[in-house]
Amino acid sequence: MSSATGTPPTALTTVAAPVERRLAALLDQEIADWSAIDPDLTEPLESLRGFVLGGGKRLRPAFCHWAFVGAGGTPGDDAIVDAGAAFELLHAFALIHDDIMDGSETRRGSLTVHTQFAATHDDGGWGGESRRFGEGVAILIGDLAEVFADRLMIATPPAAFGAWSQLKIEVNIGQYLDVLGAARGGTDLETSRRIAHYKSGKYTIERPLHVGAALVDRLDEFRAQLSRYGSPLGEAFQLRDDILGAFGDEQRTGKPVGDDLREGKPTPLLAIARTNASPSQRQLLDRVGSVDLTDADIVELQQVVVDTGARSEIEATITALTDTAIDALEGLAFEPVAIDALVDLARYVSDRDL
Repeated sequence: MSSATGTPPTALTTVAAPVERRLAALLDQEIADWSAIDPDLTEPLESLRGFVLGGGKRLRPAFCHWAFVGAGGTPGDDAIVDAGAAFELLHAFALIHDDIMDGSETRRGSLTVHTQFAATHDDGGWGGESRRFGEGVAILIGDLAEVFADRLMIATPPAAFGAWSQLKIEVNIGQYLDVLGAARGGTDLETSRRIAHYKSGKYTIERPLHVGAALVDRLDEFRAQLSRYGSPLGEAFQLRDDILGAFGDEQRTGKPVGDDLREGKPTPLLAIARTNASPSQRQLLDRVGSVDLTDADIVELQQVVVDTGARSEIEATITALTDTAIDALEGLAFEPVAIDALVDLARYVSDRDL
């Protein structure tokens, strides 16, 4: 169990190490193969390697792993390590593209991929627009990450690949709704919860659990109960993400303070704040998503979210959803070590501070 907020539990760290070794081996081989063809291919592939191995919590591999082990799979089996590596590559694809759509300059405390390559363009004095070059290269790097991920999953049982494919559809659907909501502004609570459900909740927890059980051909047996655990916990995970996006410490999250407020993310946190706001508070909230928000504006908006009761309501919801998820493990015919791991992971994702 994690000993402090933000401290990863053993259930997470024991899964991360073999997945990272697999990722390093795969990407090192790709760099060697393509660099031998053309040295110009080294930089984008090394950028992907740095991105994938330079941070991340490895949550998706962990949930997949413990469903696999709980359903009778052998820890360390090549199939589950490959699946974990695939989830991290797919996550890299999603984050790299997400940063382009959001216009984010930092991720995990470093420059985003598109920003890095825009700087390379500027430094080289090349033709064309540096922003377009950076974004174009980053899109291609994200696409490569998705191809590498699919290659790791292509030989899995049909049920596992089916769950994997459905996950990919859902995360793209959720991302579209997120982009649409940010553009329209003022997204209602029901829509913001739907976005969180598809963009993050199912993608981070429920579907990785399904893939893990499917890798030992036991998805039909465990699907319903895994969803009763994974669905509420996935929502709790995203609600915690929303709080961190509005209030998180930049030194911990690697993203600017109040980043979601600057981007106008359509979150349940903001939907509740708008519902509860007075007319003067609503005028302040109407500035969410403005490109010219100052640090002082962010502090003022954060206070409105607190004063409207939105933050406390979301905190209470996170607690209730996490309890519901843990209760759903009762009677699940999994190996006891996997049940313990899933309880620890539930507490970690709902209480984390990064």
